[in-house]
Amino acid sequence: MSTLEFQQHLVSLRQQLYYFALSLTKDRDDAQDLLQESILRALTYRDKFQDNTNFKAWLYTIMKNTFINDHRRGKRTAALMDRVEQERTVVSKVQMPSSPDNLVRMGEIQTSLSKLDTAFREPFTMHHEGYKYHEIADKLGIPIGTVKSRIFQARQRLMGMLTDKNVH
Repeated sequence: MSTLEFQQHLVSLRQQLYYFALSLTKDRDDAQDLLQESILRALTYRDKFQDNTNFKAWLYTIMKNTFINDHRRGKRTAALMDRVEQERTVVSKVQMPSSPDNLVRMGEIQTSLSKLDTAFREPFTMHHEGYKYHEIADKLGIPIGTVKSRIFQARQRLMGMLTDKNVH
């Protein structure tokens, strides 16, 4: 099929594709977006279309897969945003105004942190300051798996020390 024939077939099926998109999304704007994305993918992957096969079915498959992928991506994004909101809640609880109790707790946390071996304290502190695992590994000259393990172990040891002191 020539490029011109391909484009003509694509344009002739535009209305039917829109109605199919509308049946999937149940929203006109989302249907337009899905239609546009599907047409773009059809043009991009034109070389994947095999002559003497059902062009309409090929386009419908592209649209259906695009819809499914976008739906999954949306679910992952929603889950990620839920986790971000949970983290914000935790952070807001941690960032309490300074009170005598909070100052004592912070002092106990700092004391416990200083009792950790340097091998655990250094990667943990760097990670807490925002360094990425690979940056810590490069700076300390250790494998990334070791960095992750030491940060995990530092957390476990700190929780043990702080639980012993009844710090919550």
